[in-house]
Order: sequence, then C-alpha cells, then structure tokens
Amino acid sequence: MVLDAQQDMTVVGEAGDGVAALAAVPQVRPDVVLMDIRMPRMDGVETTRRLSEVGERPKVLVLTTFDLDEYAFAALKAGAAGFLLKDAGPAELLTAIRAVHEGDAVLAPSTTRRMLDQFADHLPGGDGEVAAASAAERLAPLTDREREVLVAVARGLSNSQIAAELFLAEATVKTHIGRILHKLHLRDRVHMVITAYETGLAG
Repeated sequence: MVLDAQQDMTVVGEAGDGVAALAAVPQVRPDVVLMDIRMPRMDGVETTRRLSEVGERPKVLVLTTFDLDEYAFAALKAGAAGFLLKDAGPAELLTAIRAVHEGDAVLAPSTTRRMLDQFADHLPGGDGEVAAASAAERLAPLTDREREVLVAVARGLSNSQIAAELFLAEATVKTHIGRILHKLHLRDRVHMVITAYETGLAG
C-alpha cells in the first residue's frame, strides 16, 4: 500500500518464499527486490545468490532484524545491495528503495562495523604479517586517490559528499568508483564497504 501510493513505484509481484521469488522475477522483471532473510523452502541468502547470477539481475534490498541475524552479512556477500531493518518506517523504506535503484548502497557505516565485528570469523585473512601482506596485495592496484575514495565510501558518504570532501567533481568521483570496482573485481558499493573493512583500510 505504501509503495503503490508512490508515483515512481509499482509493486509488480509478491512471493512467499525464495523458490517462488526466483520463478517470479523473470516474469515481472523488477528493478528492486525486497528480500526477507528467513523464508521457507529457500532462504533470502540463497535466493539473493541465485539472483546475482542471472543476466540483468534486480537490485536486492535485504530486510533484517535489529540484532543483525547471522544471515544478513552472508546476503551482502551474496550480492545484496544493502539491508534495512524490519522496523524501518515508510519514509526510510521509500528512501532505501530509491537509493538502491539509483545504484547506491543502503548501509549505515556503524551498523556495518558491528556486523563485520560480529561475523569476523567468516572473513578471509588471519593475523599478523600474513593478514597485513594479504590486505596490501589486495589493495595494490589502487592509486592513493582511489584509496581515499574507497575509505569515503566505507564511511557512508554519497558521491556528492565525497566530491566536496576531496575537492573533486562528482563525475570524477563516479569515475574513481568505477575504476575501484573494476580493479578489485567488486560488484557494487556494498562490496566496496566490505572490502575496506576486510583489508583494514576502514575501521
């Protein structure tokens, strides 16, 4: 009801579980999928992973509980464009859907930090010099400016905010983000944030 009341949004389909969602997506061709995590037959993580493998995949916005259940991080790794708390109000929900549709990430940096701390055991790398060397090797393709942009993205800044902070044109910021995604073989801004935390570039 909230979504259909918006002039720029239309609910094109609904599904009760992941299996039904996978069957419906090719038929209704949504731009954005609101994905619950805990569902019968196929959970939101596996459904998101399978959607990420199709050609023109829709953006997936995960709905998660306040305590960030153990599947939310896995869903981001599987290709979700962000997550939203289930108790979010209508305005927050609409803002999140529009942001995801426009290619932005819906992630609060503080929440992401807590999530990565909670599930640190699932992240690659060890401790000491091995982890440091691995992180350095992973970030080696980036220029100093690209590293600055990556840190800014991990802090949750928008392109316009990054442009203002680094004294760049917004188009230049977009170019840097595109190069970062290409060099590090990342899907989207969500994975830029995850990578920044995994390598210790942000924290």
